[in-house]
Amino acid sequence: MARRGAAALALALALLAVALAGAAAQGAAVEDPDYYVQEIWSREPYYARLEPEPFSPPLPAGPGEEERKLRASEPRAPKKATKPKKAPKREKLAPETPPPGKKSNRKGMKTKSSEKAAGDDHRVPVARDAVREGCPPLGLETLKITDFQLHASTSKRYGLGAHRGRLNIQAGINENDFYDGAWCAGRNDLHQWIEVDARRLTKFTGVITQGRNSLWLSDWVTSYKVMVSNDSHTWVTVKNGSGDMIFEGNSEKEIPVLNELPVPMVARYIRINPRSWFDNGSICMRMEILGCPLPDPNNYYHRRNEMTTTDDLDFKHHSYKEMRQLMKVVNEMCSNITRIYNIGKSHQGLKLYAVEISDHPGEHEVGEPEFHYIAGAHGNEVLGRELMLLLMQFLCQEYLARNSRIVRLVEETRIHIIPSLNPDGYEKAYEGGSELGGWSLGRWTHDGIDINNNFPDLNTLLWGAEDRQNIPRKVPNHYIAIPEWFLSENATVAVETRAVIAWMEKIPFVLGGNLQGGELVVAYPYDMARSTWQMQEHTPTPDDHVFRWLAYAYASTHRLMTDARRRVCHTEDFQKEDGTVNGASWHTVAGSLNDFSYLHTNCFELSIYVGCDKYPHESELPEEWENNRESLIVFMEQVHRGIKGLVRDLHGKGIPNAVISVEGVNHDIRTAGIHQGHMTETHSSVAKNKPQVLRSPQLNTGPRRDREVWGLQGRLWQVCLGAGSPERRLSACLPRRLGPV
Repeated sequence: MARRGAAALALALALLAVALAGAAAQGAAVEDPDYYVQEIWSREPYYARLEPEPFSPPLPAGPGEEERKLRASEPRAPKKATKPKKAPKREKLAPETPPPGKKSNRKGMKTKSSEKAAGDDHRVPVARDAVREGCPPLGLETLKITDFQLHASTSKRYGLGAHRGRLNIQAGINENDFYDGAWCAGRNDLHQWIEVDARRLTKFTGVITQGRNSLWLSDWVTSYKVMVSNDSHTWVTVKNGSGDMIFEGNSEKEIPVLNELPVPMVARYIRINPRSWFDNGSICMRMEILGCPLPDPNNYYHRRNEMTTTDDLDFKHHSYKEMRQLMKVVNEMCSNITRIYNIGKSHQGLKLYAVEISDHPGEHEVGEPEFHYIAGAHGNEVLGRELMLLLMQFLCQEYLARNSRIVRLVEETRIHIIPSLNPDGYEKAYEGGSELGGWSLGRWTHDGIDINNNFPDLNTLLWGAEDRQNIPRKVPNHYIAIPEWFLSENATVAVETRAVIAWMEKIPFVLGGNLQGGELVVAYPYDMARSTWQMQEHTPTPDDHVFRWLAYAYASTHRLMTDARRRVCHTEDFQKEDGTVNGASWHTVAGSLNDFSYLHTNCFELSIYVGCDKYPHESELPEEWENNRESLIVFMEQVHRGIKGLVRDLHGKGIPNAVISVEGVNHDIRTAGIHQGHMTETHSSVAKNKPQVLRSPQLNTGPRRDREVWGLQGRLWQVCLGAGSPERRLSACLPRRLGPV
């Protein structure tokens, strides 16, 4: 009996221990973050509530497993998919789908093979719907995914680490440094991988890959597997039927290749496992992940960092036809302050449209400066184009709402905006889409010309004359004439370039900005290095201090340009100059728009690189607008910084082509002539003193024969009165000191 009592007591204690352990486990589940994860999954109506099945380590390889692994380096075709309705037959591993950037809602069809793949593994939730919505990029290219969210099995060195495995990332001029053009594994075997931590549950729908960006090496992955996980320890491989699906990779290193998952996978981590690669190369790749982050009301961090905008604007990518329609809508809404015109046609015959915004559109007003923005010189740098379309909508809406700041800007400035200078190139990029166009599709004009570097090289003419020390000076330091060979019909000059030159010669612009993409910096002239054969050399203009101020005015008001914590886009860290750079010290370029504008007209032109991603997904446009909105307005306001006035003779008549010199600055400007409402003018900014706004007491239209003087900065001016060419101007100049009003 004693033994039976002892046994009963032991059994009771054991049952009590099990009960306590169960209660403890239940309490631990409440504290476990995965407990909330499961609850979030259950709230989503389009995800299956699946029975939990614990992960288990893989079983030992069978007799046929080793042979299968030996053949894994070659992609094998999955089971033939059934033909979906209204879609072409899919026989390849990489399904042909519409580009994800052109239309935000890409839709895939559910096939029998995808249904089977979905049913083969129940360890990760998958989508139920027969038609699934396309998801945008997670943000490897736009840097929304930080370096800390990228991990890899091995890497050759730091410059080829996982943080360099971003779509379209560019290598530096000198390879084998900290800034190389891909992630490259330290070994070439089947155990290498690169993974992304989305930091929240995400519905993964696709993968885009590229090879290594390199001038000398050919490295790319030709096939790979995709795996997902919720804890980064236990992984589920994307299936094709009963076997692991192997996706076709790249056949060269620059063209992006999209592979959509047969069924969307919900997880936190996604991993790419290369299975084969170019024979003479290494395992190297750049990538972007397509995925939709799932709502997480319990995560304050994500809600706090989500960017929103209150502006009611048309945030989408516009085709050429849609751009015209939008410009027409803006013109109809604000017909009293807008005018649509064109400066010429592209090689393909598309009109180069411009929008003028002013209180008297179509008319130059004496005392009112002319400003311009140009975007889309490179057709694939789409963000600048969309920012210009958003800007004209914003100015119209705010003017109608009587925003005092915008009303003052519109009434005191004549603003010109060309949103798409290279519409032919844009149409090519638009067809490719925001992720599949690569780095250069649509960059050039239809006849293969880079507009931004297609202007006459006036720097060489100026510097050659200065080196020869010609006395009297045969080449002026401003208004340098365009060489005759450039004007000939046989010259390699784009029709778009000729249209811009004629436009800038007709309208007396004071300040301008050309918007570009692929970086986040403001570049100011000179863009061409003065020393021969130098790829990088700081080459300032005589008005360097003014240009640096103008560049800083934009960069300092941008949300990210001067942020010391942000990651560099590709290879250059511009934080040492607060988000600005002298163009020639970055990379030398002959015949740039900035240098031409400075040496041939009075206009101070700067290049504004508005984003790391040339062609961001349209879901990114609201945030990019918030990043640049204040900067775009502040930069326009700088046109009023400096002096302005009228130059008249003793009889009160305007003096045409009066040359204005500033003491200590080897760059002059000229007055602009006005006849019957038409005006031609040139501008330059100069001086060493603190900027002061100087106004003439007589800024009325008068007899329409006045000569305007514009300069962004300056105090001691020397006015040389003369007419016609510089050689005919009077040798005796009248020194005049202008003070503040």
